Amino acid sequence: MNILVTGGAGYIGGTVALRLLSAGHNALIYDNFCHGHRDLVPAGARLIEGDIADRERLESVFRDAKVDGVMHFAALIEAGESMKHPEIYFRNNTASTLSLLEAMLAAGVGWLVFSSTAAVYGEPKSTPIEEDALLAATNAYGESKLLVEHMLTWMNRIHGLRYASLRYFNVAGAVEGRGEAHEPESHLIPLILDVALGRRQSIKIFGKDYPTPDGTCIRDYVHVGDLADAHLLALEALGTRSRLIYNIGNGQGFSVREVVESVRRVTGHPIPVMEEPRRAGDPAVLVASSRRIMDELGWQPRYGSLDDIVRSAWVWHQQRYGGKAQ
Repeated sequence: MNILVTGGAGYIGGTVALRLLSAGHNALIYDNFCHGHRDLVPAGARLIEGDIADRERLESVFRDAKVDGVMHFAALIEAGESMKHPEIYFRNNTASTLSLLEAMLAAGVGWLVFSSTAAVYGEPKSTPIEEDALLAATNAYGESKLLVEHMLTWMNRIHGLRYASLRYFNVAGAVEGRGEAHEPESHLIPLILDVALGRRQSIKIFGKDYPTPDGTCIRDYVHVGDLADAHLLALEALGTRSRLIYNIGNGQGFSVREVVESVRRVTGHPIPVMEEPRRAGDPAVLVASSRRIMDELGWQPRYGSLDDIVRSAWVWHQQRYGGKAQ
């Protein structure tokens, strides 16, 4: 199949594009490089520089390249920033995705795998979270993705668009020389690894009074390679199913303090901590139940241990900055 990967020059999109190529598909990377990296575009993939808000360009690409389906990763992802500038998130994540969907419908492209988020659940009433839990985002980032999910429901119902919405929890780790590198970096594991490498003096913990055993937020971490496997399974399943919604996570949660301890174990480095007030819009606990995709598609994460996920990221992080793997 010819698959257009929006945001395919990013951490997750680039990893999924590599897996597409390995599976015998043709990957077309579509990215505006506002956060992407050209060195994350896999060899063998065709690169098209463009913005998902540009419907006319997308329609042309769809027709010229005979695109069969889309994997959509292009989005802004910082929950904290979204609570300061929600308008930017609704413009980039919601309105621009509508342009993408309009272009797909106009060009007759009928398959979409959408990168959604656990943030659509907000503060869950129970954990682990099931896919039929109440959708009530507590930050503008989550709401911007939830609005896309609502649009997809109607596009499926009215136009027959086949789609899979994959709700991720925290993605981490590295695979095949590819790791997490955001500019600026805001994700917990690479930030802590920066401390281990001496690139930062300490790690900030935002909030120590959450209703959790140690007072810090609890999150579910999934390895980027396992996540890529889930995407390919979802793409294949659209051949027989028209609408799929799955959580993607490990099914077990780790607090911020537990992640810090994992990095200390893996790297052997002390990690100084600075405690800061809570950030607006951060739920206390987000832990996924991924039982549905396991039962229906046979997905099984290969990296079940947080230390294993951190270790893969640590090896890559050192290689990135010219250090030696421990």
